[in-house]
Amino acid sequence: AGGDVTCDGQSVPLTRREFALLEALARNRGQILSRDQLLEKVWGHDADPQGNVVELNIHHIRRKIAETCPNAPPVISTVRGAGYLMPKATG
Repeated sequence: AGGDVTCDGQSVPLTRREFALLEALARNRGQILSRDQLLEKVWGHDADPQGNVVELNIHHIRRKIAETCPNAPPVISTVRGAGYLMPKATG
């Protein structure tokens, strides 16, 4: 079991890992988190640094949110060569 996030009043179901990944980015909003930092925060010491689990889970989160809220701004930004970040809220 994971958790749900809402956008435009609609529930977006996420797996436990997807939810933890989104939560890690939200807690560090506006800061770039490297792939290794996200592996450590979400998967802990069991993580396989060779795999693409971070990229895959980010892809799934983006897809699920886009399917539910096609007009929503991007929730996770990719910073090439550095990692990922959740942009600070505007307005």
